[in-house]
Amino acid sequence: MVIDVTALDYKALNDSLRKCKDDFTITGCCGQRFIAAGMTNRKITIHGIPGNALGAYLNGASIVVNANAQDAVGDTMNEGEIIIHGSVGDAVGYAMRGGKIFVKRHAGYRAGIHMKEYKDKVPVIVIGGVAGSFLGEYQAGGVIMVLGLERGDQPIVSNFPCTGMHGGRMYLRGDCSKIVFPRQVRARSATPEDFEEIKKYVSEYCNLFGYDIDKVLDAPFTVIKPDNKNPYKQMYVAN
Repeated sequence: MVIDVTALDYKALNDSLRKCKDDFTITGCCGQRFIAAGMTNRKITIHGIPGNALGAYLNGASIVVNANAQDAVGDTMNEGEIIIHGSVGDAVGYAMRGGKIFVKRHAGYRAGIHMKEYKDKVPVIVIGGVAGSFLGEYQAGGVIMVLGLERGDQPIVSNFPCTGMHGGRMYLRGDCSKIVFPRQVRARSATPEDFEEIKKYVSEYCNLFGYDIDKVLDAPFTVIKPDNKNPYKQMYVAN
């Protein structure tokens, strides 16, 4: 089913989506918020740019955006996947507790803030380009991966990554020796065991966006994990 939302505000759009029981394609999207919030077991394809909180509380649906998306993509999502063929704004995956988010290009500030996991629910965010400041802030679980593809002179992450991080793991592709991490985390080179998980998510990313997996994996990866029971030992200072 195709829904043209050019003339619909976010409330009318979401009312239409709740009434639709099948997979659907949205055209003419321009900033409508809360699209597919809490939805399960459907595939949603979006042409245009969705507004804040796309896929909030998502509970099993699959969302594909053929453009950029705004802030808080996947806010508190529980299951499912969100695939962005562009960049996202701030706080992608905020408090995410399950499912996967794949971003072809870049992410703004506070990607993965408050991510958490429980037993077999392990949320995953893969960012193909670069990430802004406070990446993985207060991360309590799950996986954040940043590949740094097509980034030019930009650093793979900006200021204060891993602030308050006390669970989960982060994978950064390339030389990360100049990145300043807080003292409560430990950054090290990826081992062959790490590469088993890295390859799994890189393979998914490359299949989605048409990259050569051998070229993407032909680079060192840095693994960052918590290394202190007190994640607040160092907060927003560099030294």
